[in-house]
This record gives sequence, structure tokens and C-alpha cells, in this order.
Amino acid sequence: MANILVFYGSYRSDRAGIRLADYLVARLAARGDTPELIDARAVGLPMLDRMFKEYPAGTAPPEMAALAAKIRAADAFVFVTGEYNWGVQPGLKNLTDHFLEEWFWRPAAIASYSAGRLAGARANSAWHGILAEMGMAVVSSTLTVGPIADTLDPAGQPIGDAGEALERAFARFADDLAWWTEATIAQRARRLPPY
Repeated sequence: MANILVFYGSYRSDRAGIRLADYLVARLAARGDTPELIDARAVGLPMLDRMFKEYPAGTAPPEMAALAAKIRAADAFVFVTGEYNWGVQPGLKNLTDHFLEEWFWRPAAIASYSAGRLAGARANSAWHGILAEMGMAVVSSTLTVGPIADTLDPAGQPIGDAGEALERAFARFADDLAWWTEATIAQRARRLPPY
């Protein structure tokens, strides 16, 4: 199936959103995909000074070069985002901005969360434009999870009515991403991207 990178961007010490990232990795793997969690805090890129492409060949920081190779090899992306003051998480945005051409011509899906009932919807919406500008085909299905503590337990397992609703919504989300992933793989095999 597909090689999918799942990006998570919180740098906070008590990160509840990692539950959603873990849930998505597990559910995508159960569907037969090969997901990998990319945790911005663990990667630890500095605040953006130079993009990967702006380093002379072989001189980019090793963690940046390794991530660039993973992005280029991926078939699709999932961005798991919280919402900070009606906006996107700076850690995830900073990681994403280090790359550009590496993202091109692949689909991306967005899953957002918050401690409250709005479930990160404003950040979810903002990421659509950001990812499209960076050359990704953003799928229309999204996940919004909130309150996250009432939806997923610390191990990323669904709980209660909210967890059941997430399970139902995940199927459409994953099917949408799979359709676009298959389409872009087939198109890239048939014809090289125009740039």
C-alpha cells in the first residue's frame, strides 16, 4: 500500500495531540499502509533560517537531509495539528517551511484537535491553503477531534461516544486519502510532473 508520513508539531511538555497522531499511525497501518510518525519536537529543526534547498549539496544539517529524503520517498502526508490562538502550531509550521519541492505532487490530509469542542477547526482550515501553496493536493475530508481527552485515551485508543464518532469519520478520511494517493502514484508513473 502507501508510504504515508504523519506529521505532528506540538512542542508542549504535556502533549495531548500525540494521542491523535498515534491513533492515525495505528489505523493507517491496520489498513495496510506504511505510516511513519514525524514528530517535529523529536526532529528538532532550528527556527527557519535556510530551507533545505538553500544549502549547498551535502551541507544541510543531517536531520534535515534525512527528513528531506523521507518526504521525497513518501506517497502521501497527514498533518496532525492543534490550534494556537486561532492559528497553526508554530512547531509544525516551522518544520514544514524547511522544505518545498520535496512536497510537490502528493496528497495531504489534515486532522486537527483541541481540548475544547471546536476541535482545532480554525487551524484545520488554515492548513488547507498552506499545504496547497506548498504543492500538495489537499483532500477534502478532514478530521476534527475535540475535546481530545474525551475522544482518545493516553494510548490513542477511542473512548466513549466521541471515540465512536472518530472511528466512523476515520473511514471516509482514510478512503479519501487512499483514492488521491493511488491517483497521484499512477499519474507520476504515467507522466513526470511539469516542474
